[in-house]
Amino acid sequence: MKALVLFSGGVDSTTCLGIAVKEYGAENVIALSIYYGQKHDKEIQAAKQIAEYYGVTWKTLDLTLIFADSDCSLLSSSDKEIPTGTYAEQLEQAEGKPVSTYVPFRNGLFLSSAASIALSNDCGVIYYGAHSDDAAGNAYPDCSSDFNNAINEAIYIGSGNQLKVIAPFVEMSKKDIVKIGLEIGVPYELTWSCYEGGDKPCGICGTCRDRIAAFEENGVTDPIM
Repeated sequence: MKALVLFSGGVDSTTCLGIAVKEYGAENVIALSIYYGQKHDKEIQAAKQIAEYYGVTWKTLDLTLIFADSDCSLLSSSDKEIPTGTYAEQLEQAEGKPVSTYVPFRNGLFLSSAASIALSNDCGVIYYGAHSDDAAGNAYPDCSSDFNNAINEAIYIGSGNQLKVIAPFVEMSKKDIVKIGLEIGVPYELTWSCYEGGDKPCGICGTCRDRIAAFEENGVTDPIM
């Protein structure tokens, strides 16, 4: 069986890629990176390097036009500033709605697109790195267990029972993900998570803060900070 990994080049998806390569072998893994109009392409550059490191097939897809009407602060079409507070602080301001860095139904669209590519390449599973920290407080509702269960069932039925979605971290924290990755030798020094596109991570956006904390909680320093 072959596996397709929805692959951003960040900590979570790179750990998924490491798991898939260990399970299926690099020759049977496809890494799919999606450009959706981000303000920078640093994560796409990182994804390419990591795919080369693992020796997997790397594919890209451009879905920019679908998000053209969104005012999400991550997108180049938006003039909003990317927030620098923790997700908890951002949720207080969001009043129950997703945070401003939530790209509208991104994982739903990504997984649906990935399903078509996976089926066309004889893949039986799709991996993606959703985890409980992102789902908490409705920050990113398309990272929740409920969403994962629903999209998995839809894709399984819609593929004629040929394709399943695997979210190995959906009940885990980022700390747990980093622990697994360290154990299997994931090249975190090649990854990129920061919402900004500078030479070095900003260290203060929500995803940087989460990442730094996850490494610290595992007793190590984030290798890109």
